[in-house]
Amino acid sequence: MQVIERLFKAGFRPIAIPPYESALCMRKGDCAAVLAAVPNGGIKLLAPPSYLLEGNLSVKLKRGSGEVFVWKKKEVEATPEKLGELESFRRELTEMLDLPPKQ
Repeated sequence: MQVIERLFKAGFRPIAIPPYESALCMRKGDCAAVLAAVPNGGIKLLAPPSYLLEGNLSVKLKRGSGEVFVWKKKEVEATPEKLGELESFRRELTEMLDLPPKQ
């Protein structure tokens, strides 16, 4: 519960993402991650954080000389700004998940 409280204080919010309705999905900005409880307390990442397209987790793919985020038939260019936002999200989330609980 302490991890969830820290995530909320940092601006992360829960989001329902099909087909992960039974998992804990957290969003901040245009990025999201699927999380799961760990035995004996804590939370871990189930999959790498993703950029959101139409409220769904995208996949980053190479297209020509660049990269794109894709979900079904929708794709957007993986601009330096979007890649930076995703990296910041990943870094902040993993740092918060690795923090020891406050005593």
